[in-house]
Amino acid sequence: MSEHSTNSLTSILFALAANMAICLAKFGAALFTGSGAMLAEGVHSLADSGNQLLLLLGLRQAKKPPTPEYPLGFGKSIYFWSFIVALMMFSMGGVFSVYEGIHKLQHPEPLKTPLIALGVLFFSIIAEGISLRACLGEVRKVRGKRSFWQWFHQSRESDLLVVFGEDVAALIGLVFAFTAICTTLVTGNPSYDAIGSIAIGALLILVAFLVGIEVKSLLIGQGVDPAVHEEMVAFLNSQPEICGIFNLITFQLGKDVMVAVKARMADFSTPSEMVRAINACEIRLKEQFPQILWSFFEPDEED
Repeated sequence: MSEHSTNSLTSILFALAANMAICLAKFGAALFTGSGAMLAEGVHSLADSGNQLLLLLGLRQAKKPPTPEYPLGFGKSIYFWSFIVALMMFSMGGVFSVYEGIHKLQHPEPLKTPLIALGVLFFSIIAEGISLRACLGEVRKVRGKRSFWQWFHQSRESDLLVVFGEDVAALIGLVFAFTAICTTLVTGNPSYDAIGSIAIGALLILVAFLVGIEVKSLLIGQGVDPAVHEEMVAFLNSQPEICGIFNLITFQLGKDVMVAVKARMADFSTPSEMVRAINACEIRLKEQFPQILWSFFEPDEED
């Protein structure tokens, strides 16, 4: 089990293409209809498009090789940009949508050509559904038997986590906007459109908060996924050179991982023989878990 096997770039590109197309359609519909919910959705899609570009920037920076100043590389760059994305989702998406909804409640305006808005929303729901389906395909590769909430809380891939959160929020937000405009059309009361904008904003703020909390943990410094940690311990305990694992410390650095092993070794006739055995064990460990870029091995007799 390894989150390293996912291709989050695919999810990001699907989300970027969908959001750019949806953004243009939503702003055009908002201009024609005067819908606050549609304008909020347009800003939401604009922010999401910018977010995907930031994630692509983060992925590019994370691939930079280590330097003397940054000996462990730049893998955690993706966590920084993911956190910035959460802030943008909160401010540009959530706060603006709530503000626009309150403004429309205080200064209600009748919707113009609402059928255009409904058509755009229907198109947007289809496009976001395609984007979410691509994202779920990557999530399923690593989720295993865990629920989506468990995966969301335990995932170490902040870029995939952010895209998943954005896609889910976008699809639910579109349903909110569609419902708000339909209700406004049936009742003739534009307040429902404003309430829809507020609901969309509240949803985005909630998702941004949840994403921000998870990315904050990665920024501070988390180990690998607990299930992957268990697999690493089991693998090391199965090696003939090792009699027992005292401690295994892991550190997630974007796609890469650093591990430090403290173990009781089997009996060897010379120190050189033990060194060769440790080197062979490290090679097999990296073959089994290719996300490991750095490994440090400490043989000892007690913890």
